[in-house]
Amino acid sequence: MRTTRLFAYLQLTRPANVVTAIADIWAGFAISGTWFYLLEGGQGGNILLTKLAWLSLSTIGLYAGGVAFNDVFDAELDAIERPERPIPSGRVSKSRAAWMSFTLLLIGVLAAAQVNLISAGIASVVALLAVLYDYWGKHQNLIGPINMGLCRSGNLLLGVSVTPELLSTFWPLGLIPLIFVAAITMISRGEVHGKNRNALYGGLLMYVIVIAVIGSIPFLHNTNSWEVLPFIALLCYMIFPPLIRAIRSQNPKLIGKSVKAAVISLIIVNASLASAFAGWQIGLFVLLLLPISLWLAKKFAVT
Repeated sequence: MRTTRLFAYLQLTRPANVVTAIADIWAGFAISGTWFYLLEGGQGGNILLTKLAWLSLSTIGLYAGGVAFNDVFDAELDAIERPERPIPSGRVSKSRAAWMSFTLLLIGVLAAAQVNLISAGIASVVALLAVLYDYWGKHQNLIGPINMGLCRSGNLLLGVSVTPELLSTFWPLGLIPLIFVAAITMISRGEVHGKNRNALYGGLLMYVIVIAVIGSIPFLHNTNSWEVLPFIALLCYMIFPPLIRAIRSQNPKLIGKSVKAAVISLIIVNASLASAFAGWQIGLFVLLLLPISLWLAKKFAVT
């Protein structure tokens, strides 16, 4: 009985998705250049490793709390459209789910505060944006995708905030996850009923923009362009075939598969960014999160 209840609570947090959020932090570290010092070891490396652990814990709390609150606010709708979910099925009470969500968000902010006050501020903004999206933003055609994308942008910048002075230089990189996640959010609106071809084409265009921007980073950052190409190729392989099938069929199930592939592919987006700034070895290290997320996706729902 306890195992069943624990599984229900874990379902609320979307564990496979949480792993993609950890990849945001690791990519942020690559952008800030701190992976090099971390790998050198010594006292400085140990300090950075501790900060990496705190920020990874922070994003776990923020993401898990945010998606759990989504089910809290959607409990009545899910009772009609997705009655198998933990709250409408009665396996988790709405009040307990709300308390768990709040606690996770609080943990996210407090963990970030162990790094620096700027990290705590970014984590607080991400938490507020997540709740805003769950309660209001997801019902807005234009603002909703942007709202969700801003959550992911803040998450990437949370990783960069390990070196706060670099935020003024690299904050535009937050547009990459914003556009990618906004595309996923647009596409996902046909997951239940289908018939959203315009949104699917819009998502396709936004994916292409993201890939083009990531591919241009090595030229702007004076790094080896070939190092990012395998990651971009893998990203294309993951997101385009299921999306094209969804566009052709307008089948809600295929749209759902496209969304699932894109959510998990956020790890590949982050691996691509890491390789562009810190080399293919760091990109490959971030990519190691992908099989973990794929395994969890078989156990828990992604959307």
